[in-house]
Amino acid sequence: MTFALAIERLALTRGHRRLFAGLDLSLRAGDLLSLTGPNGAGKTSLLRVIAGLLAPTEGIVRIRTDSGEAVDGEDRARLVGWLGDRDAVKPQLDVGEQLRFWAKLYGTPAPEPEAFGLKPQLPGQYLSSGQKRRLALARLVLTGRKLWLLDEPLAALDDDGKALLAGKLTAHCAAGGIAIAATHDPLGVDGLTLRLGDA
Repeated sequence: MTFALAIERLALTRGHRRLFAGLDLSLRAGDLLSLTGPNGAGKTSLLRVIAGLLAPTEGIVRIRTDSGEAVDGEDRARLVGWLGDRDAVKPQLDVGEQLRFWAKLYGTPAPEPEAFGLKPQLPGQYLSSGQKRRLALARLVLTGRKLWLLDEPLAALDDDGKALLAGKLTAHCAAGGIAIAATHDPLGVDGLTLRLGDA
C-alpha cells in the first residue's frame, strides 16, 4: 500500500514575515516527525498548510496514495486527522455520546472511552483540560485517517496521558500511518525531527 507525503520548495509568509522558505520534506508510511522550534517559528502554520487549511506562498504539498496524488488543499484535507488546540467538546453531551457522534460522522467504529482513561457518562462540561485532550485523541484515532497532524498534543496531559499518546502514535505508525506533531517537549517515541526558526 502506497502512502507518502512530499513537500517541495515550500514557503510561507504571514503578516509580511517569512516563516520558512525552500522547505523540502519527504515522509513515508510509518514515519513520525516532531516539529520543534521557538514560538512563532511557523510550526502550527506548517501543519495548517499540510492539512489544506492554509495556502502556501510558494511550493507544493503532495500526499501519495494507492488512488493517486492529492495536491489540492481540499483533497488533502480528506486524508488528514487533526488534533489542534480547540477541544471541540460539546458541554451538554457526555463522553460516550461525543464519540458516537464523531464515529457516525466519519463512518468508523467508536472507541471505548475507557481505553483513553475516560468514563462514558461523564458530561463534557465537567471534563478537565487533560480529559478534553484525551477525548480529542480518541476522536483523532476514530477518524481512520492515515495522516495525523497534532499541534502540541502533550498539552495538559499527565504522565499516564503522555504514555497513552505515545502508544497511540506508535500503533498508528506501525499500521502504516504518518504522524507529524508540533511540540516543545519530547513525544516519548522515536522518530524524525525538523526544527523551524533557526537562522
